[in-house]
Amino acid sequence: MRPPRRPAWTATLTWKAAVFIAVMCCALAALLGVLVHVSVTSQTVNDSREKALTRLTEVGRLYEAGEPLPRFAGIDPPGLPAPLRALAARGERGTMVADDRGRPTMWAAGPADGRALAVRVDYSQSAETIDALDRSILGSSVLAIGATLLVGAFAVTRVTRRLHLTAQVARRISAGDLDARVDDPRTKDPSRPQDEVATVSGALDTMASSLQRKLQSEQRFTADVAHELRTPLTGLSAAAELLPDGRPSELVRDRVRAMRGLTEDLLEISRLDARNETVDLAVHELGPLAERVVRASGTETEVRVVRDATVETDRRRLERVLGNLVANAHKHGAPPVVVTVDGPVVSVRDHGPGYPAYLLESGPQRFRTESGGKGHGLGLTIAVGQARVIGAELVFARPAEGEGAEARLRLPEYVRLTDTDPED
Repeated sequence: MRPPRRPAWTATLTWKAAVFIAVMCCALAALLGVLVHVSVTSQTVNDSREKALTRLTEVGRLYEAGEPLPRFAGIDPPGLPAPLRALAARGERGTMVADDRGRPTMWAAGPADGRALAVRVDYSQSAETIDALDRSILGSSVLAIGATLLVGAFAVTRVTRRLHLTAQVARRISAGDLDARVDDPRTKDPSRPQDEVATVSGALDTMASSLQRKLQSEQRFTADVAHELRTPLTGLSAAAELLPDGRPSELVRDRVRAMRGLTEDLLEISRLDARNETVDLAVHELGPLAERVVRASGTETEVRVVRDATVETDRRRLERVLGNLVANAHKHGAPPVVVTVDGPVVSVRDHGPGYPAYLLESGPQRFRTESGGKGHGLGLTIAVGQARVIGAELVFARPAEGEGAEARLRLPEYVRLTDTDPED
């Protein structure tokens, strides 16, 4: 049987700091309370003992002079503790705290002609003083622990709030928002002392700025290369059309078309990386749209409409995503390739070797393929980028049953607002 899982909040830094502060405060309060209790109790007992011994000395003089003894003294009084009676029988003097008819009493006894001469001192006030002191120590300890916990929680919360902000910014950066920064005010003034959280925040901002510069440089390089290639490729394409018919001409035209397609893909990726694309939203029936994409691909692809749905999306971008998924399934997978529409979810499945492990873990990577076929890894990269632009979720996975690869595209479903019945 598995042990019960601890709540998630018990793993937070605030909870751990609160427990640590509470434990340390309790330990410190207990130590100080014990020291104060022992010190005050010892002082009180010593004062009562001295008072009792002083009275025993005075009563001893009265006993030797044959004068009557006061009410608090006597020979072998009935309430005298047995250890003191035995101590006096041996010819020694001593004191002891014991109950006398339900009241705490300090006894002092000494020898007197083979018997015990004893005096008693009321110890109830001293006992009450010690009890009151213990209650005061307990109450002040509780107040001190509560105040310390509040101050400690406030201080720790300030730190954890800054850590949460740093983590939130890191998640935004990982999601693609390269403009996100922590901007901790402690990092802006070099002369101002910095704590560890400010150091981490500053390092994150520096890393984000460096990463942003590198990515922007790569995006500009990709866009510049693609733009520069378009002009010579246009001329090369026109020159290829002038070549006489034959196998060499066909090979040249095929390679020129491949180069033009690669250049257009690079330009599209550079635009997607810039994240300044705009969408043209409209309402479409998903089933007919998927069938139109399959017909345009010219491939033997089966379309299954389990449940049609109405979506609000950019038709051109959605067709681009589905077209790339279908083309990738035929190029790197194996037939049969099936496109299934089930509500706002469109899945494209083939029966080939499946997606590579790196793609399932971290998504497609440009210019990387491991399926043995031709390709540059740009088709799926464009599909992911266009899906993000239209607000769709694209997931690559292995089918639940059988072999192959499956890409599932979930679109935001369009909900029609109907007029309500006046009688409702």
